[in-house]
Amino acid sequence: MRHVFTQLINDEAGFIVSAELILIATIGVLSLVVGLSEVASAINQELEDVASAFGSINQSFRYKGLKGCNGHAVGSKFEDNQDACDDACDIVCANARSE
Repeated sequence: MRHVFTQLINDEAGFIVSAELILIATIGVLSLVVGLSEVASAINQELEDVASAFGSINQSFRYKGLKGCNGHAVGSKFEDNQDACDDACDIVCANARSE
């Protein structure tokens, strides 16, 4: 039993490979964190573009009154006022840092 334990302690056949795998895994995880941060920022920008597109839709309508033989109908109108967040680039990241 002592001989097997001594062989296990002195065996370094997989040490280099495991150290390299740890280094590669660390670089991979750091790359994923940076990549996912950029994906989140891009998704926020696209959703802001969609929200700005919805906000810029002209919802106003109007029709003139009708007048004919012995009768008339009153016209109507509706105007869309600008909301607080209708302009583009109003969503910003909190504590934004340059990369």
